[in-house]
Amino acid sequence: MDTPERGNGEPGNTQGDPLNIRMEHLVQAHNQPELVRTSALAIIACVLAVLSLLLLPVLIPVSHRTTPQYIREAYPYATLFTALCAAVLGVVALSRMGLRGGRLAGRGFAWAGILTPVVQWLLFLVIILPAIPRSRAFRMTCGTHMAGIGKAMLIYANDYEDELPRAGGPSSQWTGRIADWTASDRRSAYGLSADGSGGCVSVSASLYLLVKYAEVGPKSFLCGGGSRKTREKGVTEFKARTYRVQDKTPELIDFWDFGPNPPKHCSYAYHMLYGPLKLTLSSPPGFAVAADRNPWMDSPSARARDFSKFLPDMAPNNGTSEQGRGGNAFRHEREGQNVMFLDSHVAFEKRPFCGLDSDNIYTFWDREDKVRGVPPRLGSVPADAEDSLLVNDPVAAPR
Repeated sequence: MDTPERGNGEPGNTQGDPLNIRMEHLVQAHNQPELVRTSALAIIACVLAVLSLLLLPVLIPVSHRTTPQYIREAYPYATLFTALCAAVLGVVALSRMGLRGGRLAGRGFAWAGILTPVVQWLLFLVIILPAIPRSRAFRMTCGTHMAGIGKAMLIYANDYEDELPRAGGPSSQWTGRIADWTASDRRSAYGLSADGSGGCVSVSASLYLLVKYAEVGPKSFLCGGGSRKTREKGVTEFKARTYRVQDKTPELIDFWDFGPNPPKHCSYAYHMLYGPLKLTLSSPPGFAVAADRNPWMDSPSARARDFSKFLPDMAPNNGTSEQGRGGNAFRHEREGQNVMFLDSHVAFEKRPFCGLDSDNIYTFWDREDKVRGVPPRLGSVPADAEDSLLVNDPVAAPR
């Protein structure tokens, strides 16, 4: 009996058997080297890591006050988000490499993404942070000091028929300096007549009453505190031995003002109390009482600004953001000012028109534009009982 043909007709040839063909393919595939590819996640993590490092040095120019505020606020978060994404993707890439048993490469790329945030924050702390303006750091110190002053004012008012600290007599005029800051009695200090009328007073003399009677330290009246790195340029803490006086052992409570040139020892503007209108605890709680120096008056660190360049960025003026910031105080990189209100709470206001009914706290109302107002001068008084007018004494004593 004939045997069936197999393959090419030769007996026992199994070359055409499908099972054998598949077995041969598996053996060949097993003997070939396995392809190893680089993890795409690791590459992305490395790219983001490099990008975040390149973004970091730009923090210095971006932090400058001329940069639009929304960019200054968003840029640090964008840099941090980029670094965090690099770290997260690096961790995920390493985890996938471990699960693939060596079939994924790119550990170096993954570790670059993970370690970048560490290096980045070290660079930030050592190099970048000292170069960034410290406005926000001493802004908090300034606000804390002002809040303490506000609480002391409330205590003072409770002892003086609800009236806030006010130097001089009922008819005393704001002259920028008092008659004798080292006088032995009140009448001589303010130049009052025998009946208590007349007299010349300074804004700072009213604030000094808190040093004299409410135990507030002179350092509390310095924006930025007593540190030379943070306090206002040209301003120092007032001390009992700062100036030569006849009494060889003077104490702070013996004086009536912050020395012969008070602006050098007091950084804050105070509501103009020398006029027909009184400020008592019965006034609206949202009434602005004190703040950083008035930008329209000379200070030890800067000359008064050009008021013509200030235009509020709200109706009816509708100025630009830069024009609106032009009305802010000199300190805090022109970002705003710490403002103390009658209820003693302190807020950092980004614009000066933050008083009652959008009243500009640094100008007096001319009955036309309450948001912009008119810049003060020596002798200016508020328009009405709801018109905040925060002023400071002139740097040079008037002649």
